[in-house]
Amino acid sequence: MDARTFKDRVYGEFARVGKVLSSPKRFELLDLLSQSPKSVETLAQESNMTMANTSKHLQTLLDARLVDYQKNKNYVIYHLASHRVVAVLFSIKSIAEDQIPEINHLREDVIVKGDQLETIALEDWVDLKAEDSHVLIDVRPHTEFSSGHIDGALSIPVGELHEHLKKLPKNKEIIAYCRGPYCVYATQAVEFLKEQGYQAARLEAGFHEWQQYQANHNH
Repeated sequence: MDARTFKDRVYGEFARVGKVLSSPKRFELLDLLSQSPKSVETLAQESNMTMANTSKHLQTLLDARLVDYQKNKNYVIYHLASHRVVAVLFSIKSIAEDQIPEINHLREDVIVKGDQLETIALEDWVDLKAEDSHVLIDVRPHTEFSSGHIDGALSIPVGELHEHLKKLPKNKEIIAYCRGPYCVYATQAVEFLKEQGYQAARLEAGFHEWQQYQANHNH
């Protein structure tokens, strides 16, 4: 094989991964799977797709070896093929945030809500972590919490928040987090808590951001 043929072949394989990631829905599926393994049914519901479309996108991700699966009785459970896929998602998001201002404008409007909701940066929360002035809640589904969560957080999915209000003290700030900077669950939780008379804020980071922060500061 000559040098030109080699380059064409190897760059073609690199582009294969890029082509797979060019679909917004496949990117979303990878983002969902970064939180925990999930069934096709759950992925279809979370991404607002039909089962057929979800399965088709998952097959494409399988062909590119970005995901894998296991059979669990009557269900097929998908998971990321490697933890390095999370790093790829992080890198793409970071580049896009730096280069495409519209992304930050969208997040400001939908997630941060301008000045309406208090948002706490991860670095600032680390300074508060040792204090007894707040309660940290993880408002993702229980399965995602079980796969990994920020130390000390309580698992209260956003859809169950109204059932567990009595667990939350009104004399402390309630800090909610979910899947990261682009997840609406924490925003919804904080809005609901404020309506109920709680002092509440949204943590800008999710579990993966917390893991990355720990890795960077433990060296």
